[in-house]
Amino acid sequence: MISLIGKDITSGYGGVDIINNINLYVNEGEIVVIVGPNGAGKSTVMKSLLGMLDLTSGSVQFTEKDITKMLPQDRVSLGIAFVPQTQNVFTGMTVQENLEMGAFLRDDNIHNTIDQIYELFPILKEKRNQNAGELSGGQRQQVAFGRALMTMPKILMLDEPTAGVSPIVMDEIFSRIIEVGKTGVGILMVEQNAKQALTIAHRGYVLVNGKNSREGAGQELLNNPDVRKSFLGG
Repeated sequence: MISLIGKDITSGYGGVDIINNINLYVNEGEIVVIVGPNGAGKSTVMKSLLGMLDLTSGSVQFTEKDITKMLPQDRVSLGIAFVPQTQNVFTGMTVQENLEMGAFLRDDNIHNTIDQIYELFPILKEKRNQNAGELSGGQRQQVAFGRALMTMPKILMLDEPTAGVSPIVMDEIFSRIIEVGKTGVGILMVEQNAKQALTIAHRGYVLVNGKNSREGAGQELLNNPDVRKSFLGG
């Protein structure tokens, strides 16, 4: 089932459109990645889908409901979660407290969800009483994922989840993304490490100058000579 659809999205900043007529969709349990050069508009697409930017034209649908005019916090309550690239954990709070903060919109018992997150990210259970600010970059990213998952989302949106981490940590983060996808959560990710991201992606979109340049299965884009030459280092 298709959960999230962006149709003919045009938007930008200060009256200047950065992206033009972008089309994309994300299915349940699917990993979809947006790649492209710096300045292509990847993060602008993410912000437009989240409602952080008003659309000049186009629409956003979520589970067959038009959410184009909906506020970001209302989109979260519907089932869209977002992990920003930076400042994505409460450094002065413990891991457990960070997870509990992720459930601020819920009024049911959250302990089963916390147990599921600890099962998904075992290191977080081990460090649950440690302040998030004391963790490594990769561990902080897992806290951020976990906190987003506390909202029990249908779609998880990730902005540059491996930015600034070592190759070993990057592999670990991608492994965790795969595990989250297996739970049925659809994942839309903007990622600078295009080759690695396309390796784990079911589908991908290539943005160039704010427009859809190519789209296809992750492996198909990896094998495309034009994509390899332009974005993947040959």
